[in-house]
Amino acid sequence: MENRAKLNSIKLTHTAIWLFFVTAILYVLYAGLANQITAYTGIAIGLVILEGLVLLVFRGSCPLTLMARQYSASRKNNFDIFLPEWLAQYNKLIFTGIYVVGLILVSYRLLH
Repeated sequence: MENRAKLNSIKLTHTAIWLFFVTAILYVLYAGLANQITAYTGIAIGLVILEGLVLLVFRGSCPLTLMARQYSASRKNNFDIFLPEWLAQYNKLIFTGIYVVGLILVSYRLLH
């Protein structure tokens, strides 16, 4: 497989995993807003925490980003994922904020 095909395969996988975690983050927010807290809420919270630990271990980078670097010299924020560059650049900031709001809402609902 040539480098471009390998990079596109990584980008597709990275995008699919990104979508999964964005869905989990938005689900946590929904659960808190709608007071619909279930076991799935706990699973979503746990999965996002695990993702955060992986990012921590890899010093803020996704392991797929490190793999993609082998096949591209690009330094664009979205070289390793099918997202607009602005979203790739601010991805962690945006979705960490949404996740924290979701956690606060879920915690509030559980305590009241």
